[in-house]
Amino acid sequence: MVNRPPSSIQPKQPSSGATPPPKPGTSTLVPASSQTSGLTPKPRFLPQPLNKIDDTGLNALWLQDLILKTLYFRGYMSGFQVAETICLPFVGIVDNLVTTLKRDKLIEVLASTAGFGEGAYQYSITSGGAQRAREALDRSQYAGPAPVPIEVYNDSIRKQSIGRATVQQRTIRQLLGDMVISDKVFNRIGPAVNSGTSMFMYGPPGNGKTTVARAVGRMVLAEDMYIPFALDIDGQVVKLYDSVNHEIVKEEDNQGGQRRDPRWVRIKRPFIVVGGELTLAGLDLVFDDVNKFYEAPFQVKANGGMFLIDDFGRQQVRPRDLLNRWIVPLENRIDFLTLHTGRKVEVPFDVLVVFSTNLPPKDLVDEAFLRRLRHKVEIVDPTYDEFSEIFKRVCAAKKIEFSQQGLAYLLQEWYIKRNRKPRAVHPRDLCDQILDISSYMGTQPVMSKELLEMAAQAYFVEL
Repeated sequence: MVNRPPSSIQPKQPSSGATPPPKPGTSTLVPASSQTSGLTPKPRFLPQPLNKIDDTGLNALWLQDLILKTLYFRGYMSGFQVAETICLPFVGIVDNLVTTLKRDKLIEVLASTAGFGEGAYQYSITSGGAQRAREALDRSQYAGPAPVPIEVYNDSIRKQSIGRATVQQRTIRQLLGDMVISDKVFNRIGPAVNSGTSMFMYGPPGNGKTTVARAVGRMVLAEDMYIPFALDIDGQVVKLYDSVNHEIVKEEDNQGGQRRDPRWVRIKRPFIVVGGELTLAGLDLVFDDVNKFYEAPFQVKANGGMFLIDDFGRQQVRPRDLLNRWIVPLENRIDFLTLHTGRKVEVPFDVLVVFSTNLPPKDLVDEAFLRRLRHKVEIVDPTYDEFSEIFKRVCAAKKIEFSQQGLAYLLQEWYIKRNRKPRAVHPRDLCDQILDISSYMGTQPVMSKELLEMAAQAYFVEL
């Protein structure tokens, strides 16, 4: 059984002001000028209200089966609870479906509350309805929010395209001001962000590649967007919304009192990170043989946002196999997914893809693939001056007394003499060691020779 989303995440349609209402079942684009008003930019796509069954784009018999499966799992529910569970309005849609099911003796009224209408009636499933529900469950165990047709979803992604960002040097330095990065790296990150396509970040471990990628995500993913809870592809359900990777944005009540299509949820533009767990199977529709519905792959969940492949080259499949999977999407900005029936489905590939690795690029990719990755950004080891600046900032943040003499001792004894490369992450980790040790010894956390020596001995391992 698929758990229904809590009522608190049912988004409501924002007020449209003086704009004439569109026809039911359609969507609107918000003018660019309206996106900059207020503290939170408005999404460029607004799912419109549903007034009748045809507006859903779904088969009425399929929706009846969805209600029967819901009642089969829950036992009995009010009409309003059924509507909330399957994310469809009661008036005009669920009420008509319930009337048909009652007429066919598949459900019955268990109890009623006078004065509240049919939506307050308690419904239970009959033996005939249970039989039909079991037949429907043999085809699919899905019993959650009603899905949105794939064609409608594709159109929404095109209208909410992440597009090309426009950032300049001043913007980059403001947004990445809390990081110590060389001018050379700064001047490579900016054009890569403006491309809105793909980026290949490489360099030694511990120098902030993931941190830079997350900062880039904050720059280009400022707007919110709408995605459906699930997709419909010829009667097959693909679960799209993921509470782990999608962050819901609370919406204000619509002044007109009319709710938009509740099958959609408003989220922050997704920033999805995968690492060594990524497989080729995870990049295609994942069919659950038990529940008999699909889970959307990572790149579809990341549509309209950013997809970071971290620790690239450490997956269980060969890097070249993974890279070959990306050639068509990166070039054509479309992707093809395969149903277990063999049918291929086209979906937009509107994702800023970032590959991050600490392995030598020559061991991972060939020239042909590097050509398709528009921007390559090398994140190098910090210089000693940059290392010192990072240490100062970390000490200030962790309330540790900074000492230039202590840092000089650390660099001489643990870096220069041992031919160890400084990494941007070392100041943070060494300061954490100092905090742990000083707390144990009951002393003040300072960059003394003794505490630095103990911290380094506990942190570094000679390989």
